[in-house]
Parts: sequence; structure tokens; C-alpha cells
Amino acid sequence: MLALPETIVLPIKMDEHGVIHVSSTRITLDTIIACHHQGDSPEAVHEGFTSIPLTDIYAVIAYYLAHQAEVDAYIKARAASSSRIRTEVEANYSPEQKARTEYFRNILAKKGKEQEQET
Repeated sequence: MLALPETIVLPIKMDEHGVIHVSSTRITLDTIIACHHQGDSPEAVHEGFTSIPLTDIYAVIAYYLAHQAEVDAYIKARAASSSRIRTEVEANYSPEQKARTEYFRNILAKKGKEQEQET
């Protein structure tokens, strides 16, 4: 007879900075959910992040599907915080750093436009 567990331990933990990591790794919940949103299967995610057991990837995606609004709010808050911090850091850039940053942003924008035209 199949023994059914009473509970399943969710393989995520929040660190002291409020960042949620998966399976005691440095890989964040945001990363796994971004892969899921891109259409990657759990197996494909596991190929890219072999330090996370496949069963844990399935558990994280299942948790996300059951708590989508809360997880999306967490991800949105992290993105806003990251953007605010990036703006603060970039405000203190030297003129050379600002020029270099603008140069690379232009390259990325151009590459994005080229990829859009190809599809």
C-alpha cells in the first residue's frame, strides 16, 4: 500500500535580505518562475540548473500555480526594488561609466529590435 505523506516540505527559503532561494542554492524563486513563464518544462529548467532536484522544480511550480497572486506580487516588488537600487547606483556613475552604460544599452536595444524583426 502507498504511504501518503501528511505534508510536503516546500524547497524554498527566504534569506536575510528577503530573497527567496530554491533548494538551499543561490538560485532564486524569480529565476525558476521566469523560466516557467518562458515556457520551459521542469525538465528543461533542471537541465539549466542541475543543482536543483527535478522534484523540487515541480514543487516550486506547483506552489506558484497555487499561490500565483502572492508570488507575482513578491516578484513585482523585487523588480521595483532592483530598479530603484540600480537608479541610485547609476546616479553616482562617473561620466565615463554613464557613457559605457548607454553604449551597452543601445547595443541591447538594437539587438532586441533585430530579433523582433526576425519573428
